Amino acid sequence: MSDVGDKRAAESHDEAPSPKKAKKPIRIWCDGCFDMMHYGHANALRQAKTHGDYLIVGVHSDEEIAKNKGPPVMHEDERYAAVRACKWVDEVVEAAPYVTDVDILKKHNVDWCIHGDDIITTADGEDTYGKVKAAGLFKTVPRTRGVSTTDLVGRMLLLTKTHHRGDDEDVENAQEMSEGPQPKQSPYTRLSKFVPTTRQLMQFSVAPEPKPDDKIVYIDGTFDLFHVGHIKILEKAKAEGDYLIVGVHPDKVANRIKGSNHPIMNLHERVLSVLSCRYVNEVVIGAPYKVTATFIEQQRIAVVLHGSDVTPPPCDDGSDPYEVPKQQGIYKTLESPSSLTTMDVIERIFENRKAYEERNRKKQLKEIAEAQQ
Repeated sequence: MSDVGDKRAAESHDEAPSPKKAKKPIRIWCDGCFDMMHYGHANALRQAKTHGDYLIVGVHSDEEIAKNKGPPVMHEDERYAAVRACKWVDEVVEAAPYVTDVDILKKHNVDWCIHGDDIITTADGEDTYGKVKAAGLFKTVPRTRGVSTTDLVGRMLLLTKTHHRGDDEDVENAQEMSEGPQPKQSPYTRLSKFVPTTRQLMQFSVAPEPKPDDKIVYIDGTFDLFHVGHIKILEKAKAEGDYLIVGVHPDKVANRIKGSNHPIMNLHERVLSVLSCRYVNEVVIGAPYKVTATFIEQQRIAVVLHGSDVTPPPCDDGSDPYEVPKQQGIYKTLESPSSLTTMDVIERIFENRKAYEERNRKKQLKEIAEAQQ
């Protein structure tokens, strides 16, 4: 080898390999009211998270919402807790401004502000994302059709059962969660039926299977109008083991238990809401009301739980739905950490019925006008 070759070889040997530069995480900002947090909200957050690595969610205060949209159903502390429980959320900013400006994005080192493709304005008609759009920091994701807080409030006020799913119903009217052109009417506030595809269920269900030595915990219920009361009991249930399976009862069972036009949300809607919760590993869709020995064995269940706030009614044959787990010594009652129930949420609506009817009417007219633009 030549002298030059020897020198280059020595230099190459002495040089330490340059470390790879760590990729800067892309930080995403979403904000909103997140009133009566439902699977449409969760789907928007899921889509937003795909645009980056770290999702920050700003939640507006009760005062700001009342000033710009009308009274929220859920209190701000309940809405903050509901957003924190969504499995795609990394951080929550409480009392975020209703009009999003560049300063708050800079404060949280945000790369992109993301929102649904509908138009959001203040009470004075100002585009709440106008400043962010002008700065080139705004992106949209398709808004989930077939559900909105306004739609759910409408179901409660009308007291119908048209949103329930029957086994023999035609599924051709299924609403896609994030695809297809928007119709020239409000696709959000109308009363709707929703049927998910397998792809949509997979998007919400990302948990691995339980490990052989995992302690599997099971809890079941209706989980209608998924709220902070449900979230708190699921958080407590998850702490009882390693892997939490949640059984969601079918519409007919839920209606037999609750009566009237319950459940307000149909089975598929309730399943997606539960699946979006960070404490849940797996969901049994249309779970049997009676927990049998076969079911326990198939699911490898070590503990069966039920909240203390509700006494489960007997099965059609008069038997206790938890008779088997009680006999096996694996049944446990959990003290409910929150006093909030689905009926409490519904009562809030009826106590302010006129205000919510007027809010729904204005929302419907606004969305139809926007869809026709």
